[in-house]
Amino acid sequence: MKVLFIGGTGLISQAVSKLTVEKGFDLYLLNRGQRNDFVPDGAHVIKADIRDAAATAEALKPFEFDVVVDWIAFTADHVRVDVELFKGKTSQYIFISSASAYQKPATQYLVTESTPLANPFWQYSRDKIACEELLMNAYRNESFPITIVRPSYTYGDTMIPSALNSWSHPWSLVDRMRKGKKIVVHGDGTSLWTMTHNTDFAKGFVGLLGNPKAIGHAFHITSDEVLDWNQITRSIGAAAGVKPDIANISSDFITAFSPDSVGGLLGDKAVSSVFDNSKIKRFVPGFVATVPFHEGIKRTVEWFEGHPEKCTVDTAWNELMDRIVEAHEAGRQRANS
Repeated sequence: MKVLFIGGTGLISQAVSKLTVEKGFDLYLLNRGQRNDFVPDGAHVIKADIRDAAATAEALKPFEFDVVVDWIAFTADHVRVDVELFKGKTSQYIFISSASAYQKPATQYLVTESTPLANPFWQYSRDKIACEELLMNAYRNESFPITIVRPSYTYGDTMIPSALNSWSHPWSLVDRMRKGKKIVVHGDGTSLWTMTHNTDFAKGFVGLLGNPKAIGHAFHITSDEVLDWNQITRSIGAAAGVKPDIANISSDFITAFSPDSVGGLLGDKAVSSVFDNSKIKRFVPGFVATVPFHEGIKRTVEWFEGHPEKCTVDTAWNELMDRIVEAHEAGRQRANS
């Protein structure tokens, strides 16, 4: 089976690309060729920028694919281009949406694929919802063969996952822990969450490739392990060899200092989210997530320590955390005086 990944070398997709090749698929990656370290042996690279539709169409002329997966479509315009490029040219188009698209605030903590899609806090999530709506219309009205996948917080070697960390310099959190600085955890740290290792996600995802029963369906693929944010933070600390000094601070207080975090907190991680994975298990028999967070995050910390050039620190993020902690402590002192 010939499969095209648009992207394919990102945090989640790199593990899927590797497993796809191992399972015997003929994998092609269409991207700009800027992350070749994460191209698995046996995969073919088509160098093109998907944002240039004409150039992409030209680059794809010699090829036909049984399955197309777009890992880097974020807006309705992006998927509209995909529909035009691949209509009548593939048996399955898989769109990578986001579990953050599920209803916020939630009416119940257990999330299924039928949970409504609505997120007034995060434009990223609303854009993903718009993509899903466009694709569902293309499926209903034009028989465009879609499958929708909604990852939740998925991590791997190159990401230290936390509700509050520097995206571009994820080692910043471990560095802060090892220096004994306070680690900001939103709320009282007891809201429930699910962390999924990218190798576990890959097992469920690869089972959907070329699966005719998956056409027209949406899935999330997560671990069944449920942790609260204090536990997650302590597990990261344990992997780093330290006990983190946790400062529990309300999400509203944090977002007042960091408006950029409104979407990620109020629109996602501040709300308890536990996922019912019954559907992916029905469509991919035998799928089970096997990497507990304490093991996965240990692998991640060890990977960073083996790549010291990646152990960079975000000074601006550190200073923001310091300001939040100082302002919170000053407020508590005034309240107690």
